[in-house]
Amino acid sequence: MRREGGFDLILISLAVALGLSLYVGRMQAAVTLPPESRALKRHLYKKLNTCANVEPFVRHQVRLWWTREKNITAKLLKLVYADCMVNGCDASILLDGPHTEKTSGKNSGLDGFVLIDKIKKVLEIRCPRAVSCADILHLATRDALYFAGGPSYPVYLGRRDGMESKASWVDLPSPAISIDQGIAYFKSKGLDDMDYATLLGAHTMGKTHCANLNDRLYNFNKTRKPDPSIAKSRRDELRKQCPKTLKKGQKDPTVFLTDDQYRFSNKYYSNLVSNKAVLKVDQDLLQSYNTSQLALEYVAILEHLKQQFSLSISRLGGLKVLTGNQGEIRLNCRFTNKNNPYT
Repeated sequence: MRREGGFDLILISLAVALGLSLYVGRMQAAVTLPPESRALKRHLYKKLNTCANVEPFVRHQVRLWWTREKNITAKLLKLVYADCMVNGCDASILLDGPHTEKTSGKNSGLDGFVLIDKIKKVLEIRCPRAVSCADILHLATRDALYFAGGPSYPVYLGRRDGMESKASWVDLPSPAISIDQGIAYFKSKGLDDMDYATLLGAHTMGKTHCANLNDRLYNFNKTRKPDPSIAKSRRDELRKQCPKTLKKGQKDPTVFLTDDQYRFSNKYYSNLVSNKAVLKVDQDLLQSYNTSQLALEYVAILEHLKQQFSLSISRLGGLKVLTGNQGEIRLNCRFTNKNNPYT
């Protein structure tokens, strides 16, 4: 088991409270937060008396948005991933500019920014200069996940906002990477194979472009044949939605990653154990003993997925956070305070 400092015991207590064994199958559960996140606190703004009702304020705005746009959950989860895995959870993905992270080709299609803007506007009225954009992003994602049928979990607060953002930082892997490459990427960021297999479960919601799976359908590894690991029924279904070639002027179509579309469930894992995963990166979870056993566990017990997802997304949310006097509290999530054209 990992080293257990005082703050780590908080998360271990969370695991126990959720009823999650510290072992799932034969994999050791990830139960500690990154060391740099130890300064984060539960109910921080209430304790500081700077914005005691920040969580109800955020939840209300997310509920209003979610009732009319169910895909906001998948959008926010992608934002958290794109932010935290590149330069830590500092809301640098939210910054506008000609060469910021959101302009990278690997981040094309990111969305959800307008909801964060809305929440920030409300909080600046209620609690001026108190709540960071980074904390808003994590609170909003937690609430959207819950409204979609996912778990609710405590969000530790106190993140500060980053002062810069560069497209050149973006090193997000493609959806065609091998499982070994995917796990190695997660480990390079301070996460592990359990986090990898669990956080990929977010693919139970939302869509992907056909360009991300056409090789599996028509020319896998340049063999001019489909990926043999995909079930024929699934392949035929996806080919109807993703033609081999597009007509002139036709946009790249999108397909749902699972039939549950915008609901958090274990459908993603039941798909992959039936060889019906849409993306290669998902199907390849069966190539490792540890991740395949975890997939089987999640298929059998949805509650175990919810419990471990709570822990893994908390670990993700603690990567390279700025705290104390680091960074700033942005007044507008799209601009650093120095470059804010509205002040």
